[in-house]
Amino acid sequence: MSSLVSSKHNLPMENTGEILLYRTEGDRTEIQVTLQDETVWLSQAQMAELFQKSVPTINEHIKNIYDEDELDEKSTIRKSRIVQAEKKRKVTRTIELYNLDVIISVGYRVKSHRGTQFRIWATQRLKEYLVKGFVMDDRRLAGGATNYFDELIERVRRIRTSECNFYEKVRDIFATSIDYDPKTDYARQFYATVQNKFHYAIHGRTAAELIAERVDSTKPFMGMTSWSGKIITRKDAEIAKNYLEELELKRLELLVEQFLSFAELRTIEKKPMYMTDWLKKLDAFLILNEKEILTHAGKVSHTEMEAKVRDELEKYNEQTQRKQIEGPK
Repeated sequence: MSSLVSSKHNLPMENTGEILLYRTEGDRTEIQVTLQDETVWLSQAQMAELFQKSVPTINEHIKNIYDEDELDEKSTIRKSRIVQAEKKRKVTRTIELYNLDVIISVGYRVKSHRGTQFRIWATQRLKEYLVKGFVMDDRRLAGGATNYFDELIERVRRIRTSECNFYEKVRDIFATSIDYDPKTDYARQFYATVQNKFHYAIHGRTAAELIAERVDSTKPFMGMTSWSGKIITRKDAEIAKNYLEELELKRLELLVEQFLSFAELRTIEKKPMYMTDWLKKLDAFLILNEKEILTHAGKVSHTEMEAKVRDELEKYNEQTQRKQIEGPK
C-alpha cells in the first residue's frame, strides 16, 4: 500500500487530494487516486515518499521536466501554506505543490523500485488505450471498487484470525507494506531483520545465535523443544522458534499478539506503512515493552549457523542409529 498526501511530512492546510500506490494480494500494482478539483497536488517531500527517493532527486527531475519544456511550469504549480513545528513553536510556511501531470512525469523518470511499480501500472493502462482506444476500471464500473484501507482492514483481520502460527502472521502483516514486493532482496532481508528483533527482545540473541548456542547432538532431541514430524529434519533444526523454552515461547506469543493489535489499529486509522516505517514502529513498540533493541547483525552468520546444524544433525543421526542397532542396555 502507499499513501503520499497522508505522509509523515507537514501537510498543506487545504485539501490537496491523495495518491495510493500499492500491491494487491494478487500481486498486481494498483493506484487509488482521490482528486481535488480533478487533480492531485503534492509537495516535493510527498513525491519523495511516494517514489522512495530523496527530495533533492525529486527536485532535479522536476527541474529537468520544466527545462525540457515537457510541462508548463505556471499551470502545474501552485502555492500552499503548511504549519510546521520550529523550535517548539508552530510556524506557517508557503510551499510549492505540483499537480498530477508533474507527478506522472516524475514517475516515468525516477529510478527506484517504487518508480518501476508505477511505470508498470501506467504502461499497462497506456497499452490498453492504444489497443482498445479506451481504458476501463472494471471494478469501479461494476460497483465493486472499495477503498484501499477498507480492503486492508479486512486483510489484517483475516490474518489475525487465521490458523497460521504467530510468526507467519507477523510475516503476513509486514507483507501489507505499501512498498512490499516478495521478489526483492530487501523484502527477504526485511523478514530476517524482523524475526531477529523479536527473538532478541525475548532472549537477547539473534535467531542464528540462538540456534548455534542451543543445537547439541548430545542432548535429547538435539536440544530442540518442538519439530514438525516424527523425525527431526535439517529444516526443523534451522528454525529458532523450535529451541525456545515454554516461558520464552509464551512471552514471544504475547509480544507478537500485541503487535498484531497495533497493526490492526494502524489500518483502522488509515495510516499507510512502508517497510521502513514498520521497523521504526517495531523498535518503538519494543521500547514501550521495556525490551532490548537489536542494532547489529549478530555474531553468528546464517551460513555459520547452517554449518553447525549440519554437523550436529549428522552426529545426532549417527548416535541415534547406533543406539537402534545396539538395542536397549
